[in-house]
Amino acid sequence: MPVSATYRPDTRFAALGAEFSDPVAPAGFPKAILRYRNDRAAATVGLEALSDEEWLDAFARFRPLPGAQAEPLAMRYHGHQFRSYNPEIGDGRGFLFAQLHEAGTGRLLDLGTKGSGQTPYSRFGDGRLTLKGGLREVLATEMLEALGVPTSRSFSLVETGEALYRNDEPSPTRSAVLTRLSWSHIRFGSFQRLAYSGRADLIGVLIDHVVELYYPELSATEGAERATALLSAVTARTARLVARWMAAGFVHGVLNTDNMNINGESFDYGPYRFLPRNDPGFTAAYFDQTGLYAFGRQPEAVFWNLTQLAGAFSLVAEEDALVEALNGFARRYRLELAAAMLDRLGLRGLDEEADVALANAAFHLLGEGGEALRWEPLFFDWFGGTASEARAMRGPRAGLYAGEAGTAFRALLPGFEAARPERLSLAYFAGAEPEELLYDEIERIWGAIAERDDWAPFADKIARIGAAREAYGL
Repeated sequence: MPVSATYRPDTRFAALGAEFSDPVAPAGFPKAILRYRNDRAAATVGLEALSDEEWLDAFARFRPLPGAQAEPLAMRYHGHQFRSYNPEIGDGRGFLFAQLHEAGTGRLLDLGTKGSGQTPYSRFGDGRLTLKGGLREVLATEMLEALGVPTSRSFSLVETGEALYRNDEPSPTRSAVLTRLSWSHIRFGSFQRLAYSGRADLIGVLIDHVVELYYPELSATEGAERATALLSAVTARTARLVARWMAAGFVHGVLNTDNMNINGESFDYGPYRFLPRNDPGFTAAYFDQTGLYAFGRQPEAVFWNLTQLAGAFSLVAEEDALVEALNGFARRYRLELAAAMLDRLGLRGLDEEADVALANAAFHLLGEGGEALRWEPLFFDWFGGTASEARAMRGPRAGLYAGEAGTAFRALLPGFEAARPERLSLAYFAGAEPEELLYDEIERIWGAIAERDDWAPFADKIARIGAAREAYGL
């Protein structure tokens, strides 16, 4: 198998042993039709030179990569699901396939799967993924990356030729296996499982593993101090993540503790939605009857998840110190949200007071805009601040920007310098509308595939999101 000079496999999660994962066999699929391969991502881990057939050997048949772990591993974890503790979960339709270092940064990344077959944690599930579900995840990760959200990257999507039956979509439906490239699949629930079993010793082992590979700046700490320092660092990264979701108008939909990883990176997209407009009560999952994971409640939900991680760490650290580490979340989130909003607007920060004021003014404008101002156009119209004023004020939303909330927002812009003004010369900003990823468009893209096996709208959408990614430069 051809790999480049930047290819560097690693097997350190596998070396943790049987307390943390179970070896499993991938499903044997009747077909392997390559529907998406992320060559940009492949180039970062030295796999860009694979032919399509070699790609399918790796990401449909899951033959081991050179020097990587010898067999797939279903990771062990528990989790709170809608705040009810579930000790019977784990990787039920996926596994850790390989670990590779990222070229340039040296970060250790995981290749993990979704829909690759049954495992000891499948319970009553078939271990499969619908093709529509895989397509939705590819679109989500492409769009979130373009909007500056820390996210896993969809690496490969292969249609597998099985007919699946689901209660929440027309059946039978087509099947697929997805591979994602993520900055660790170690979850909050990985620690919760060990706490549930009273294994303080293994919590210490896993903390040491996480610090060594993902938080080396904490390597001088040890014992209880290390656990507290790690919680503080995870809290900071997680505050950044949820701030970036909010600035992107993104609703994850299922913020269970098994869907939160220790690096503050978003992954595992099911019933997600992007906001059509500012609505704090907007939910993504039809089964979220109480709005627990509504858009405006995401910071609260994430903080609650962090408290569960702290509860697991309490077996190896002092409770007061852990509470102090958690108490940093509110201020960190406030600062990260202002920074995320400024990044989306293509502006350099000034100071805490000014940055927060501008972020608040933008949210107020989005709220006042109602149905007439969708989420994404604000950031498109005002990218670069005053550098885009003439363009925005002759565009389709000029009347909204002339109103009270728009005037207040515009009054703050002259104090901010454009961070990436050269981007405004790109063709993307010559259009009247930005790239969005709303529910109806996803349904249209899927409809073309389901009805005519027409993948052109999907390919076109990926290309247009790529143009937005290049334009925003996030």
